[in-house]
Amino acid sequence: MQGDWDHIIVGAGSSGSVLAARLAEAGRRVLLIEAGGSDRRLFVEMPLGYGKLFMDPGVNWNYAAEPDPGLNGIRDHWPRGKVLGGSSSINAMVWIRGHPGDYDDWAAAGATGWGWSDVLPAFRALEDNEAGADDWRGTGGPLHIAACRDGMHPLTRAFLAAAGQAGLPQNPDFNGRAMEGVGPYQQTVKGGRRNSAARAFLRPALKHRGLKVTTGAQVTRVVFEGSRAVGVEYRQGGALHQARGGEVILSGGAINTPQLLMLSGIGPGAALRAMGLPVRVENANVGAHLSDHQGINYTWRATIPSLNDLLRPWWGKLRVGAEWLALRRGVLARSINHAGGFFRTDPGQARPNMQLYFQAFSTLLPRAGERPILSPDPFSGFSIGLSNCRPRSRGAITLASPDPLAAPRITANAYSHAEDVAEMLAAVKFLRVIAAQPAMRALIAEELRPGPEKQDDDALIDDLRSRSGTVYHPSCTARMGGDPVLSVLDAQLRVRGVEGLRVCDASAFPSLPGGNTNAPAILMGWRGADIVLDRV
Repeated sequence: MQGDWDHIIVGAGSSGSVLAARLAEAGRRVLLIEAGGSDRRLFVEMPLGYGKLFMDPGVNWNYAAEPDPGLNGIRDHWPRGKVLGGSSSINAMVWIRGHPGDYDDWAAAGATGWGWSDVLPAFRALEDNEAGADDWRGTGGPLHIAACRDGMHPLTRAFLAAAGQAGLPQNPDFNGRAMEGVGPYQQTVKGGRRNSAARAFLRPALKHRGLKVTTGAQVTRVVFEGSRAVGVEYRQGGALHQARGGEVILSGGAINTPQLLMLSGIGPGAALRAMGLPVRVENANVGAHLSDHQGINYTWRATIPSLNDLLRPWWGKLRVGAEWLALRRGVLARSINHAGGFFRTDPGQARPNMQLYFQAFSTLLPRAGERPILSPDPFSGFSIGLSNCRPRSRGAITLASPDPLAAPRITANAYSHAEDVAEMLAAVKFLRVIAAQPAMRALIAEELRPGPEKQDDDALIDDLRSRSGTVYHPSCTARMGGDPVLSVLDAQLRVRGVEGLRVCDASAFPSLPGGNTNAPAILMGWRGADIVLDRV
């Protein structure tokens, strides 16, 4: 029974919004179901407003991971977007595709058609890059990407100069010829407003009569007839509903998608039986192989004013707020991560294994319910952060309850692999090398975190375990691959063991790319549509 729809897509996030838009543009009848609501909110549209969304239940699932021995027992906060646009509506907007080798790794793992030569044309087609078109960048696509080369804070310029003095090349485009080096970050910002997947792809597609978007609707299970998926069950307004269609595509992300697969009887058999759930397809890879980047900031007090001095006082808030509301310009019109880059902790590494983030402000003082981006520390401060690109540690998403409205269990297992700890130790030492260069040394009054008293390896490792946390890039929990024993999906995103069911989101990544994952997630929706439409 085909039902009313050619495709039912679960989740209007970074992948699902793109997928739904492209299928609707091709004339398909598409039902897009989203648990969250509208993205038309002030702090969603304001680029620097994402700190206010960090724990906002109106747009955020607000997950909490299990206490993690690798993080000295910390129960880490895992924000995920519960809103049109998904996490692209609450993230820091940095646009990084990943290293070409990351995609060639996908192809080598059996994800045929996902190598760098396959995905580069897709990236160029979907982008409208302010930096202009070349052999790597694209223009004219639906997603405008701001180059962000102007308006740098003096501390940001000093960081770039100091990183150069420490041996890193200047790189104007991490999505271009080479990834290594330091420079400004490209951002998904357009006209001073956040350019989420909902704004860039989904909203323009609403003109197509074949596309229906249902919000405030949480899917509770996939409905099957025999071995074929024929629809979904969802809860909306306290009532249970069903929708039926020709194909079901899960785009809920690396946490919600494996949860929904398991609730539908696809996953590790013993664990599902223990929950009283019937087992339709036994596959231990569902929820397994959870990969995520871990990050940490080092923070200094500055001898010159930082953005703290502008964002903290009432008069500064009034000034920057008026500038953004009237002109869509100024500090509020971009992410706080103005610049950064990629480097290798060991010259023998084949590609950069660490990512840098520079922030011309500091937030050591916590504020309940938000990241205090709009209310930073009451002194001039700045931070240099980093995250690992290809951690070896693996976690898992498992069911905490058979109740579909209960949050799943997130076991991150951060720093559970010794090489991840060794890499991060080398990386944090390099942050001090950058800070010691002539271009930055005169601008530093003192190191605040971790503090100059922490010098030996044991102290630095204890600090990174105590202060590290997710940088919000969970992936690989329903991964593609050529080997059915090691994967959930084939290279066409089809769930093995059933018919009429695909996954199209970051859970499908065969391995975690180096860098921010919003660009690969958007790519997944774009190229996923080509696969569904049999264009590749």
